[in-house]
Amino acid sequence: MAEVILHHYELSPFGTAMRLALGHKGLSWKSVEAPMVSPKPDLSVLTGGYERIPVLQIGADIYCDTIAIANALEAHKPEPTLYPGPLGSAGKLIALWSGNSWFIPAVLTGLSGDPDMLPDAFWEDRSVRFGLTKDGFLAGIPHLKTQFAAGARLLAAALEDGRNFIGGEAAGHADFVLYMNMNFAAMSGLQASDYGTQVGAWFDRVAAIGFGDREDWTPEQAIQHAAESDPVGGGSVAEGSGFEQGQGVIVGIDAPDPATIEGKLVALDDAQFTVARTTPQTGDVHVHFPRMGMTLAPV
Repeated sequence: MAEVILHHYELSPFGTAMRLALGHKGLSWKSVEAPMVSPKPDLSVLTGGYERIPVLQIGADIYCDTIAIANALEAHKPEPTLYPGPLGSAGKLIALWSGNSWFIPAVLTGLSGDPDMLPDAFWEDRSVRFGLTKDGFLAGIPHLKTQFAAGARLLAAALEDGRNFIGGEAAGHADFVLYMNMNFAAMSGLQASDYGTQVGAWFDRVAAIGFGDREDWTPEQAIQHAAESDPVGGGSVAEGSGFEQGQGVIVGIDAPDPATIEGKLVALDDAQFTVARTTPQTGDVHVHFPRMGMTLAPV
């Protein structure tokens, strides 16, 4: 039986969002603690070089980026959905906004209380991934705090009508990515209720969902589980895409991040793609990526 495994670390905002997604789904899952900074060799042996957190593993299928993770969880256990009505799939758009435009303002707001709470190695790692030094990040704090506050006011306005969650009466992906930012910003001393009682009550309702039934695993256990499993397989390469199934490809991140992943193309459409890789440690694995935010080129 394929186990559901999340590679993450506790402080990661996106890790928080995906832990809530697992809790919302009522899943039992294995928790593998990954380092906060690169190198992450145990993770890379599974992904081929992608080291952003979190990464979801289901057997020998590896899902990189929270877009791919959310899609995988929705397919693995459709109910309760991450995209409840009436908002439906539009929740993905809110999650994208919160995970992009509102993300850095939330992170720098959270760190504004004590910018030295994280080690220099963290800032050095992020300078490689995002192209900004620690001084560059910190210089932007006054401006970014205003951007965070503006986003929080948008959230407050959306909740003014008394709805329990951002899309209505049921929680979903959008709530979890909004929550992760509000939760991280709270490290500065801010409270969700500072933006109104309805925001505070919403924050508490999301927190109450919890993280599900979690069991700690070692990286070695996760790698061994991949080796003992087979990728699910399936899928095709869209006609007119300029790619063919089975051809060698190289995957990159559409950012300064230098990570690259090589493999053979298994499936490709407008939303996502899959590459096959084989290593002595893992055997055959399929690594899944969203189309948005990633680059794909022939080797």
